[in-house]
Formats: sequence, structure tokens, C-alpha cells
Amino acid sequence: QVQLVESGGGLVQPGGSLRLSCAASTRTLINYSMGWFRQAPGKEREFVAAITRSGGTVDYADSVKGRFAISRDNAKNTVYLQMNSLKPEDTALYSCAASSRYWYSRAGNDYDYWGQGTQVTVSS
Repeated sequence: QVQLVESGGGLVQPGGSLRLSCAASTRTLINYSMGWFRQAPGKEREFVAAITRSGGTVDYADSVKGRFAISRDNAKNTVYLQMNSLKPEDTALYSCAASSRYWYSRAGNDYDYWGQGTQVTVSS
């Protein structure tokens, strides 16, 4: 069982930045590919970013490409999502997820463990 705890969300003005963190209870985070997803009120959950076990390959949704960056520190059992140039449409509950699959995935069903999420609100 892996527990994931997100932090770093909050209220930010358009154009601002936030850095989300996802701390895992396991000491073997390297055994999991990781993803970030988000869900806005009244909308379905959507893929944001993913990273392979070693961190060597990353993937982004088109809507965040060039603005967001996913990274991981396996020694600290933590995954990050740096979010720059935030827009009001980025407002959502952001959740991290861990998958025992070798490669990353954009499909939520491929992930085995989920955090509770951290709220990001972009508004002036």
C-alpha cells in the first residue's frame, strides 16, 4: 500500500506560479511511474503530466505543455509539478497517482494509488 499526500496548492493570480509536491509513504518510489491529474467542478478528471520511474521520460497534456514541468526525487520519495504562467482554466483539484506499470500512462485506470488532492485556484 502506498499513501500519497499532495501539498502546495492555493490561490494565485493569472500568470503566477505554484509548485505542487506529492510525498509518498513508500521508500521505493522508484518502482512506480507517477502522474498528475486534475478535476475541475462539473468536469471529468483529466491527465496533466506523467513521469517514468527513473524520471528519464515525461509526458504532458497539450493544455499545459511549455508551462508545467513534472519531476521527481526518488531519494526523497517525492514528485513535483512546477506550474508557471497559470491561467484561470487551470483551476482544479490536482491529484498525484502512482502506477506499478513500467511505463507512464495517460489513463487514470492504469494507476494503482491516488492522493486526496490539493486545490489550485487561479483568479484575480
